[in-house]
Amino acid sequence: MSLLGLYEKATPKDIGWLERLEFAKKLGFDFVEMSIDETDTRLARLDWTKTERQEIITAIYQTEVKILSICLSGHRRFPFGSKDPEIRAIAREIMIKAIDLASDLGVRSIQLAGYDVYYEEKTVSSREYFIQNLQEAVALASEKGVILTIEIMDDSFISSISKYLEIKEQIPSPYLQVYPDLGNLSAWPENNPSHELEKGIAEITQIHLKDTLAVTKDFPGKFKEVPFGEGCVDFDGCLRTLKRLNYNGSFVIEMWSESSERPAEEIEKAKAFLIPKLKEVGYFE
Repeated sequence: MSLLGLYEKATPKDIGWLERLEFAKKLGFDFVEMSIDETDTRLARLDWTKTERQEIITAIYQTEVKILSICLSGHRRFPFGSKDPEIRAIAREIMIKAIDLASDLGVRSIQLAGYDVYYEEKTVSSREYFIQNLQEAVALASEKGVILTIEIMDDSFISSISKYLEIKEQIPSPYLQVYPDLGNLSAWPENNPSHELEKGIAEITQIHLKDTLAVTKDFPGKFKEVPFGEGCVDFDGCLRTLKRLNYNGSFVIEMWSESSERPAEEIEKAKAFLIPKLKEVGYFE
């Protein structure tokens, strides 16, 4: 039976991890996906002491709600593909620390944002730097038994599973996998989501559940905070495809309600939309 996770940024921002895991448990989630984004506050988690890490582990055992994945989007600020060697060095340090943190907390996978660069111009060199540094990162992760999994992004660099597979050809390791976001996958008009899922099924570790507004020639798309059911994602079709392909991995509801006055209500509304669809195709019976 597949597990259902909740993205950390859906939970109240200014609470401790024991409270956060209890919050997720009350709403019926099996695990939380931790965020280590480009802000100094969340990047500082990479330097948690042994005592701080032990507190997280204690909270996991106390609540029986795990942290199965880390969304490591800090590389958007410090990308593997940067033309600046100092930034690439920071990106490498972030990766090493994230792998160590995942290993300490029992996290199974680290989701990497599929950007070569985000705030810089994309070049042939940015792609080469990205692949070189990702290759080293995969080697380091494999030593600790941690899987690195590339998210399909709101960015043209890896906007499809097909593009991920081109990168995977350069780094043929079981410790490099793909993490499709159904919203991002569906927003790019050149993608056929069902075909993309078929191509990548052997590589998929987790699935992000999120709605989006499609990219058009006159509109850049909207990749965050689109209410479920108001976007372009054919959840019924995508979930049926995944079930036919015998996908039994976990699902993560990705939301940004951490600053909401009523985050629990927003999450319950999302569940009311998604859970019937998951059950209809045979998940969470």
